[in-house]
Amino acid sequence: MIPRYTPEDIGAVWSEPARMRAWIDVEIAACRAMADAHIIPSEDVSILERVAQAVDVVALAERAEALEQVTKHDVIAFLSAFEELAGSPARHVHFGLTSNDVLDTAFALRIREAGGLVEAALVELRAALAVQADNHRRTPMIGRSHGVHAEPISFGLVMASFYAEMTRNLRRLRSAREELRVGKLSGAVGTNAHLPPEVESQALRALGLEVETVATQVVARDRHASFFSVLAVVAASVERLAVEIRHLQRTEVREVEEPFGKGQKGSSAMPHKRNPILTENVTGLARLMRGWAHAAQENVALWHERDISHSSVERVIAPDATITAVFMLRRMTRVISGLVVHTEQMQANLDRMKGLPFSQAVLLDLIRKGMARQAAYEAVQRCAMRVWDEDMDLESALAADETVRAHLGAEEVADAFRIERHLANADAIIDRALAEEA
Repeated sequence: MIPRYTPEDIGAVWSEPARMRAWIDVEIAACRAMADAHIIPSEDVSILERVAQAVDVVALAERAEALEQVTKHDVIAFLSAFEELAGSPARHVHFGLTSNDVLDTAFALRIREAGGLVEAALVELRAALAVQADNHRRTPMIGRSHGVHAEPISFGLVMASFYAEMTRNLRRLRSAREELRVGKLSGAVGTNAHLPPEVESQALRALGLEVETVATQVVARDRHASFFSVLAVVAASVERLAVEIRHLQRTEVREVEEPFGKGQKGSSAMPHKRNPILTENVTGLARLMRGWAHAAQENVALWHERDISHSSVERVIAPDATITAVFMLRRMTRVISGLVVHTEQMQANLDRMKGLPFSQAVLLDLIRKGMARQAAYEAVQRCAMRVWDEDMDLESALAADETVRAHLGAEEVADAFRIERHLANADAIIDRALAEEA
């Protein structure tokens, strides 16, 4: 379903007028299904449909809020406000239903809208990562493990790794949204005692929803826990990307930088600073997302057919988590799209280790020449330690080592240091990632 809102106004999905509209949609869908089943008069439902279509939801929300001050019950206040507008036919509204039939079904509608906006923002970030992966397929840089220089990779491979992760997140999000595409109109304890299952099914289909398999007074909260947990995983992936950018922007690394606008300031005290504030901010928000996912998991265990402990939690985490997810994704899209990539510095950092990142290639070449693995490892490590301790390059140390020289000629040693050899499969790996369907 195409969202009615845009990522810029996702907050509107959770506004009071939007809540009133969702409640009206649920009640009218139920009335139409009841009329088709000859439970209530069709002519009255036609009147209700006209009132519902013309209603000013802002004014309705204000009136319902005023009535709630007296009733202390939000759904009764809403029904009273709507009855003032619709008159006698409104007696059929909420027939056979309980409050949570409306609340949970309307919640599904709004989660669908908000989840669609999260998905759209995730698609945008994935597209930005694809551009960087494609543009930097053969941009060499040093790979790092334990924060220490390891072997050469390409910046395109780094970006492709995040692209593949976002592809998995897109699948997870779509699955979680689909699992939440359910409602209930089955009454106080889910037995359909006052409204036939056929009416429930028809009304929910009209809203684009499926029937909860076995409802209590509520839709089961494991569905919601799954959705918010997926949002937390998405946030963790965005955090991983943010941390990568932050590390690569460190002064002693300086391989990439966040966009830094004209007139932007980095520090109130130090005019030279260009701080990674966008990615630092996103890193912090991911911590909140994990907290909200935990709260959603706490909501799963309700007393018997229902208690109200989950309601206050969801009033906070539903808007906060979805709005924050969209914000994080769009911020990282901006960072990735405007990323400043210092390819010369990447090459300089690769060169600064004086050939050490190519040690495994030499090791494997010695093994191919018939050396035992441990003997070959010791020979290459011996040469590598000279690079660390004597400020020489690895190729020279290898050339001076009798054991290595006995097995590899100068051209064979030099071949191990060709960057093309290390990136020979980069295109295939990147193509594999970019071709993967979400």
